[in-house]
Amino acid sequence: MAKAVTELFKRDTEIKVIGIRHGEKMYETLLTNEECAGAIDMGDFYRVPSDKRGLNYDKYFKDGDKERNHLSEFNSNNTELLNVGQVKEKLLSLQYICDELNNYKEGK
Repeated sequence: MAKAVTELFKRDTEIKVIGIRHGEKMYETLLTNEECAGAIDMGDFYRVPSDKRGLNYDKYFKDGDKERNHLSEFNSNNTELLNVGQVKEKLLSLQYICDELNNYKEGK
């Protein structure tokens, strides 16, 4: 992201990697294992229906439910990462970024 922003704004700025800070996450969870159990694969995305289970726990203590979706947790660490060019393309699709870039070029 930092590389993409410096390239867009044509800044010769050193990017200093300082490493992970105490308590900082290395990746974001996008779909938990529990959500995967009910997720529906729509091709380019997953549809996750709301949890409409009631408070009748007999189903879970007496009957059980052996059927489960075999997806595993979906997070920013186990998905396709964008390269710098792709990040720049995404940034340029945002009006805010385009406005800031125009203001920067005009010296505002």
